[in-house]
Amino acid sequence: MVKDAPGQSRTMNMKDEFPRGAASIAGLATYGVGEMPGFSSLDLAATAGLMALQDADARIQDVDALFGCLPDDLFGTLSMAEYYGISPRFTDNNRTGGSSFISHMITASIMIDAGYIDNALITYGSNQRSSGGKLATPAKSNKWEARYDPIFPLSSYALVAARHMHEFGTRREDLAAVAVAARQWANTNPEAFAKGPLSIEDCLKSRMISSPLTKADCCLVTDGAAAIYLTSTRRASDLPKPPVPILGAAAATWHNSISAMPDLTATAARESGARAMAIAGVTPQQMDTVQLYDAFTINTLIFLEDLGFCEKGEGGAFVSEGHIAPGGSMPVNTNGGGLSYCHPGMYGLFAIVEAARQLRGEAANQQPDVDLCLAHANGGTFSSQATAILGSLSTI
Repeated sequence: MVKDAPGQSRTMNMKDEFPRGAASIAGLATYGVGEMPGFSSLDLAATAGLMALQDADARIQDVDALFGCLPDDLFGTLSMAEYYGISPRFTDNNRTGGSSFISHMITASIMIDAGYIDNALITYGSNQRSSGGKLATPAKSNKWEARYDPIFPLSSYALVAARHMHEFGTRREDLAAVAVAARQWANTNPEAFAKGPLSIEDCLKSRMISSPLTKADCCLVTDGAAAIYLTSTRRASDLPKPPVPILGAAAATWHNSISAMPDLTATAARESGARAMAIAGVTPQQMDTVQLYDAFTINTLIFLEDLGFCEKGEGGAFVSEGHIAPGGSMPVNTNGGGLSYCHPGMYGLFAIVEAARQLRGEAANQQPDVDLCLAHANGGTFSSQATAILGSLSTI
């Protein structure tokens, strides 16, 4: 049984739900991480897409399904197809926020297995830092929340952090430990945007923005793009780079606005994670690395709990004990995450790329003997959750 919300539950039926290992990531790329003045979001996303194709020794003409979204174009994949000069059989511009890209992976994997498409390109890019210097999003608080003048989306995450502190005794020092771990990973990643020393004390002294979250608890504002190229595992096995099979993936949504969140300390990651891992036939303890959408430090705590890496309420102690930092028992956000690597509006695709890089043995902070990685993405204000389990060929 999977808990939907307080007082509700749903039975999972795994039969034919997802084609385990049928599709693989055959190409991947990131581009323009940090600042790229003079480039549009479309330029960045399109370039990352071409780089992912090159990585897979594929051509743009091979793409018959195009997935993605742009922060400043509601018809992003239509613009992308026009930019590339292709006529894909299928396009999808699903906009659930940072979770969109795992949803795209689910759709593409099922379609590839069904023979409806052969090859899919998933891409995203944003020039929010160089064009405006702040989060670029059309989303905003609903009319009931707006009267309280919240900072969107920060105040929603601050509300969750405050509730977690109230219920479980979580400390600001625990949140700071998330930011410090992310920075430690970023300091040894040449591509990361934010580097340099960062201590717990630095975080505690950081400017308060929406209590109890400070500037140090917030993700970066950067430019950047990422892309992945998907095809069948059989075809991917004949390409130059090691294929990364998609063993399981699932998405779940329990609310949109934070005021409608059934329980401020529990998210739909409980459902998406449990379903994805059941499809893949794995447990949290088997993961070699974990890539989480860390728009704010509280995200990491909540997702570690909801995905089963520690018990509810124990996330603060888990991170403060050093488990997610370099040398810890569970390497989390090994590229530096949204807190120190990059955050160009939506981070979900970058989490997928880092998981795949770890499995291909080419990550900046490569971990030893990696066979299973979890990537988890968040959309809205803890609203849409999506989880993917990626593996090596030996795990099929």
